[in-house]
Amino acid sequence: MIDKILLFPYYLALKWRDRRYKRPGRKFHFADVPTLCIGNVTVGGTGKTPHVEMVLRLLQETPAWSGKQLAVLSRGYKRESHGFQQVTTSGSATMFGDEPLQIKKKFPAAVVAVDKDRVEGCGLLAHPERLQARKYVKRCWNREFPAADYIVLDDAFQYRKLKVNKTVVLVDYNRPVHRDMLLPFGRLRDLPERVFDADALIVTKCPETLEDAARVDFLEDMGFTEYDPAACAATNPDGRRQFVFFTTVHYEPAEGVFPTAEPRFVYSKKVIVVTGIAKDTPLRSYLSDTYKIVKRFSFPDHHTYTWKDINRIQDIVRDQPTAAVITTEKDAQRLLDYSGMPENLMQRLFMVPIKTDFLTDVERETFSGFIEKI
Repeated sequence: MIDKILLFPYYLALKWRDRRYKRPGRKFHFADVPTLCIGNVTVGGTGKTPHVEMVLRLLQETPAWSGKQLAVLSRGYKRESHGFQQVTTSGSATMFGDEPLQIKKKFPAAVVAVDKDRVEGCGLLAHPERLQARKYVKRCWNREFPAADYIVLDDAFQYRKLKVNKTVVLVDYNRPVHRDMLLPFGRLRDLPERVFDADALIVTKCPETLEDAARVDFLEDMGFTEYDPAACAATNPDGRRQFVFFTTVHYEPAEGVFPTAEPRFVYSKKVIVVTGIAKDTPLRSYLSDTYKIVKRFSFPDHHTYTWKDINRIQDIVRDQPTAAVITTEKDAQRLLDYSGMPENLMQRLFMVPIKTDFLTDVERETFSGFIEKI
């Protein structure tokens, strides 16, 4: 409540914006192909990128979209390029942003693009021939790709000019929006009640053994009632039935960031953890089951690594010559951008891929049907 008092003008602006977009007769832009938005109301930490990857995996397995051309549209946060750009596996995080590049490398058959203007981006993904127009020829480097049949929008919940077919909003189980505050006192960038506008809510980063009673308690604390695990739905405070799902994070075996990585370092008993993400607590908890964490470097989300950063890591490597250096998939994209990475660091630098999945088969099947029938 203190944030609503101290930040009253900001809160009022968010309420006014919300009402403006909900007023009758408001005109929106629509894409020419089915669209699904994955978003949140916080500034990072809910796992949007792993959930976009999960959606792509599930779509590839559905009868309706298997073999169809899937596309992902992201803003490309902190990239240095401008306008619409198609992401390529040979590109860099500096050009496209770390998350879009990560998605492209894991799903090379999908068309991945970045564009701050989601209306323009969806139009170009559905009609790539428009890129031959003079306004795009000079600024868009890679203009050849097949037209999209289905577009997944990464982090576009606040971009309300575009009316998507279905919206999915993510809420961190460990930091629920109803217990958070607006920036800068908390991590909310939008009204917490906006989660009730989405077609589906996914509670992320849950314990793998989350009982139904704990789910009910969590949802009731948010204002939901009549949760039905079999239907994966609950009644929100607006009186509308809303899909509700629960997911967890699985860590995959460590992989070398550079081709010259020496596998023997993975079997070391010591690690140096390097992250530039919103919250690295789950990763450190996972690593501490196997390794002794001798040093932790925690940088801001989407951090661009500098000579000073690499030098600091190198100093610890000299003191801990047998330790591996472990980072995240997202950080790996930015570390690959660093020119002149020392060879001894390249040999011991590994990333831990993550995969998001539902807690139950019922949830997985229900969600697959939800994104398939669009």
